[in-house]
Amino acid sequence: QVQLVESGGGLVQAGASLRLSCVASGLTFSSYTMGWFRQAPGKERDFVAAISRSGGGILPADSVKGRFTISRDNAKNTVYLQLHSLNPEDTSVYYCAADKQITSRWKGVMPEYWGQGTQVPVSS
Repeated sequence: QVQLVESGGGLVQAGASLRLSCVASGLTFSSYTMGWFRQAPGKERDFVAAISRSGGGILPADSVKGRFTISRDNAKNTVYLQLHSLNPEDTSVYYCAADKQITSRWKGVMPEYWGQGTQVPVSS
């Protein structure tokens, strides 16, 4: 079975940094584009960032560009999201996702595989 397991979330103060991790199993990790989405309370799930199979291509959402960094370690089957300068508007459940679609097309993609999410509440 394919599993994506997020970790690293938790309550933080505004201005803080956090690193989220997602460990994948049950798939050939290096064959998949990986990405992150987030869903704020009462809102739709939004795209955050995606990274290509080799890590050489990155597509960030405009809302997080310059503050969040996506990376991956194929040897560890892990994708990361480094969060900086968090503010209460970033409060969301953050979801890891995997799909074979290329990175440049991920804005409109519904990924094949999803993790269960990790909560990042940001207090003011």
